[in-house]
Amino acid sequence: MRKHRKLTAAIVIALVVLGAYGGACEYFYRVAFIPSTKTFLNNKVSKREQANRDWLAAVHKQTWTQTAVGHSDWQLKADYVPAASKSSKTVVVAHGYMNTKEDMAAYIRMFHNAGYNVLAPDDRGHGQSDGTYIGYGWADRRDYQKWLQQLLRREGSQQQIALFGVSMGGATVMYLSGMNLPKQVQAIVEDCGYTSVDAELSFQAKSMYNLPSRPLVPSVLRLAQLHTGVDYPAASATRALKKNNLPTFFIHGAQDKFVPTKMVYANYKASAGEKKLWVVPGARHAQSELKHPAEYQHRVLNFLSTHLR
Repeated sequence: MRKHRKLTAAIVIALVVLGAYGGACEYFYRVAFIPSTKTFLNNKVSKREQANRDWLAAVHKQTWTQTAVGHSDWQLKADYVPAASKSSKTVVVAHGYMNTKEDMAAYIRMFHNAGYNVLAPDDRGHGQSDGTYIGYGWADRRDYQKWLQQLLRREGSQQQIALFGVSMGGATVMYLSGMNLPKQVQAIVEDCGYTSVDAELSFQAKSMYNLPSRPLVPSVLRLAQLHTGVDYPAASATRALKKNNLPTFFIHGAQDKFVPTKMVYANYKASAGEKKLWVVPGARHAQSELKHPAEYQHRVLNFLSTHLR
């Protein structure tokens, strides 16, 4: 009888622990993967950023649409900003986590002023695009393949294309580097992208909550896969970059505490093609252009002019 009570108590305790663990995984899934206002992000808009947003709102542009891969009922939207003088050179711009194409206004303006066309989508679940989850660039990479196909249909096969992304957008373009891209894609610039979704969430679990990454993060990733159908555990920029033969410029802030600076060295090492690295002194996460605007512009535009001729 006593053994029976002990076994029952052990089972009850195990069920309570499992229930609490399952609840914790569900909580972290919602924090990390469901589009919403995130209190841990800085949503303040500086005067400089607002001026760039105002410019983007006023500049001549087109709205392009397409459906999300795997979700024909989700409509995705993008801004296409043609160059002031006709050009066959286009930069495709990928934004960051819980950002929008409007948050990329400074970069769009930089490329536009340099004579490039710019295509800037809102990722699924962001901005004006439909979607119920955050793709972390991994789900979005297939949407960007479709944007590239649309760009070539509309603007012609003579296009010379560069991919540019910041933070999650940096991861997006690195994921794309390992895919079968059109021959018109000739260069990549990634700014402060992470090595993998697993590694980034593991870092945040420790940084934000002081929690060990195992077994929490693998469980959350599998739960996210169950909810969304996206294989997040497979999302590795370093693995994709091993297949990359495109010239790639890696940029990362030396003081990045959100996507740790050490990740750029792993990504740079993994890339198989021609590559450059700039670790930006004094820059925090996604602040390299803000910290050194003139040098940032010079380095990025010089890289593109070298490879898009």
